[in-house]
Amino acid sequence: MLDANLKQQLDTYLQNIVNPIEVSVSVDDSPKAKELKELATEIAGLSSKISMTEASDKRSPSMAIAPAGQEPRVRFAGIPMGHEFTSLVLALLQAGGHPSKADPALLEQVRNLEGEFHFETYISLSCQNCPDVVQALNLMATLNPNITHVMIDGALFQDEVDERQVMAVPSVYLNGQHFGQGRMTLAEIVNKVDSGAAHRKAAELNEKAPYDVLIVGGGPAGAAAAIYAARKGIRTGLVAERFGGQVMDTVGIENFISVPYTEGPKLVASLEQHVKDYDVDVMTEQKAAKLNSGELVELTLESGATLSSRSVILATGARWREMNVPGEQEYRGKGVAYCPHCDGPLFKGKRVAVIGGGNSGIEAAIDLAGIVEHVTVLEFGDSLRADEVLQRKARSLSNVEIIMNAQTTEVRGDGKKVVGLTYTDRATGESKPVDVAGIFVQIGLVPNTEWLKGSDLKLSKHGEIEIDTRGATSMPGVFAAGDVTTVPFKQIIIAMGAGSTAALGAFDHLIRTPAPAAIQAAKAHAEAESA
Repeated sequence: MLDANLKQQLDTYLQNIVNPIEVSVSVDDSPKAKELKELATEIAGLSSKISMTEASDKRSPSMAIAPAGQEPRVRFAGIPMGHEFTSLVLALLQAGGHPSKADPALLEQVRNLEGEFHFETYISLSCQNCPDVVQALNLMATLNPNITHVMIDGALFQDEVDERQVMAVPSVYLNGQHFGQGRMTLAEIVNKVDSGAAHRKAAELNEKAPYDVLIVGGGPAGAAAAIYAARKGIRTGLVAERFGGQVMDTVGIENFISVPYTEGPKLVASLEQHVKDYDVDVMTEQKAAKLNSGELVELTLESGATLSSRSVILATGARWREMNVPGEQEYRGKGVAYCPHCDGPLFKGKRVAVIGGGNSGIEAAIDLAGIVEHVTVLEFGDSLRADEVLQRKARSLSNVEIIMNAQTTEVRGDGKKVVGLTYTDRATGESKPVDVAGIFVQIGLVPNTEWLKGSDLKLSKHGEIEIDTRGATSMPGVFAAGDVTTVPFKQIIIAMGAGSTAALGAFDHLIRTPAPAAIQAAKAHAEAESA
């Protein structure tokens, strides 16, 4: 089951187990059950502190992990390989007493949660977003005896997927009711079940002293800006909904100079660790709502908290562009999807459509063609915009059809899930239906600037923040970087360079602008107390 290299890596990790653990498997006569039992046997053979037993569970094949002598609270329904292998390793280590590296305050918050929380997460093994959710919920179940969690491979338990109409992963259920969908961090999940967390956090943020530089956004541009600002020895803060931005949803990265190949989540983990190596006040799970410029720039958050700073760098990035046609929002997550790598396996053997003929659209069609019955690509223009090598590959696939001059006008559904779409042939004006179970939208990005409309900040006709060569915007003391700006090329490495430029621009602004009297007085007071 495990090759020699993987077995050696796992053996090294398992040396960190402190206390005995028990792995119990529930199997039937299926080939997958045989694979799972083989995996569990190999794991148990790598450590004297791991024992294996067989037990009955409502889902087979499945594997439960628990400290020896305790009732299991962490389960894997399916074979936790692929992207979920790390989830398995962490579950083994945590059950064996190896401490988590998560924020101690957050871990204590999990331990103090009251009530019964039974989580179920439907995943696909090719989903790069799923492990974050699985690992967060497994950790919660390990820490709190009132919490249980089971990971369910949607491709293996198709009947459940169909019954619950799961058409996007990760999809999380709490006590039998739908809880959330898509990537969620440990903090996001905990704060969602802890009703008083948001109010406590807002009060805490309101007490923060003014920053010299406050970065809004945690993607490549925001991370680079934070590092460059902190290296100048100035008070630096970073506030974001989540760390990583769009890069967290990127699978293969092959053009990051000096690194032949990496993956989005791996790059984001490195970025986050690099930022944390410096004195940067990182505040996540916070969404910007309003920006005001005065003696200090004030940032109001949706939570009601307000942060202030002598300068601000906006790096809020962009998100997938939507079609904005009837039915799209109604069936979002019910057949309308934006991540073919995550949700493709849920449409195994079915007919799907890809909207968009650029690189992302044609790459999605190629990937999906190996999973689904048939892929229909709809391109608005009269020619594809994808690289020629991708076009040749797509056209060589017998189950890929490409339609030009196709304007999607409607997503059709039966009230529960997508059943098709309607498009207009732009050459003839004829309206035509396409029967599909899934629609993957790949038509580019839109900047995250809605919250800035109505402010004094100048935006382009496309909603991007206009900047000069130093990253400065039309608002004094406010800079911007990355995909949210008018920079012509939306690339990770360009965003990093732009973030660095904005940080240097902000620092240059600070050394040429006298600090407000309130900040000067506060610094003098702090210096007097430390003397």
